[in-house]
Amino acid sequence: MLTLYFGRGGCSLASHIALEEAGADYEARQVDFATNEQQSPEYLRVNPKGRVPALVTPRGILTETPAILAYIAQSFPGAALAPVADYFAFAELQAFNSYLCSTLHVAHAHGRRAYRWADDEAAQAEMKRKMPEVVTACFKMVEDNMFRGPWVMGDQYTVADSYLFTVAQWIEGDNVDTSLIPRVMEHRERMKQRPAVQKVLEREANA
Repeated sequence: MLTLYFGRGGCSLASHIALEEAGADYEARQVDFATNEQQSPEYLRVNPKGRVPALVTPRGILTETPAILAYIAQSFPGAALAPVADYFAFAELQAFNSYLCSTLHVAHAHGRRAYRWADDEAAQAEMKRKMPEVVTACFKMVEDNMFRGPWVMGDQYTVADSYLFTVAQWIEGDNVDTSLIPRVMEHRERMKQRPAVQKVLEREANA
């Protein structure tokens, strides 16, 4: 039995979808950021970082989306959520997920949580002003150089698709120029047709 701690609207959506696609036996527990539950002593015992996702496994607790997605894909090989037997292809998938985690998500966070990087109000304001341009450039990099189609890695659906879908949920809020990323937008709509995605979106909306 696995337990996923998620936050509504956060990057944990990718892991939530992956667990559902894998057919895993799991429980999903919401961490309420509106009440600052992520900083509660109870949750900090699960994840001292005070963030989501966190996945409780029989061997311990995993954090960070790329690590959790890789674990799910490797733990449920029958679901074919990653090319685990092809070391190079699996590394390519990891490179994609790492880009979303380390570059695109961080750029997004500069608009929402600029206080993490600067105390000066003017500096924070400049980060927020710059954020749409930087996030658009990140999505353009995905569109032009990383996305193969119809799924991220080509013909085979993988955990990278749940991650791209998750960060694409933030596009309108980040004022991204969607005319520059038509394939990313088509992918987002394609994802919404998958039963696992529909189930998880409904569950999180009603959490």
